[in-house]
Amino acid sequence: MKTIIVGYDDTEPSKRALERAVELAKAFDAKLLVTSVAPIMEGAGRSMGPLDPTDMPEKHRAELQEAAATIEAAGLKADLVPVTGHPAEAIVYVAQENAADLIVVGTRELGFVQRMLGQSTSEAVAHRARCDVLIVH
Repeated sequence: MKTIIVGYDDTEPSKRALERAVELAKAFDAKLLVTSVAPIMEGAGRSMGPLDPTDMPEKHRAELQEAAATIEAAGLKADLVPVTGHPAEAIVYVAQENAADLIVVGTRELGFVQRMLGQSTSEAVAHRARCDVLIVH
């Protein structure tokens, strides 16, 4: 295992995923990349623009800096990759562009309606990825 990607969004599940990715990167002496995705609003009107005004790219860059501090405290370095798009698609894209061997993502318990609407990023990553995916609970 040479390259590990972790999806990070400063939630408790993604913090657990980051911890696990750091452990694995140390164990395998692997390159670690951390990505945070500023989502694009689907069906947004022209006047609003595609970005969610409550979840802007600047917020995700700040989250990546927090992740970097955690990683450095563990004695590692990581490449930070802020992206914009649909979260699952963007994480998989970053993995493909960097020839990742593993994607690590956290998961949170979704309600019935959210599962029916397909709003689980971790499940979507697992279905789209061309490499192994570790879903951390």
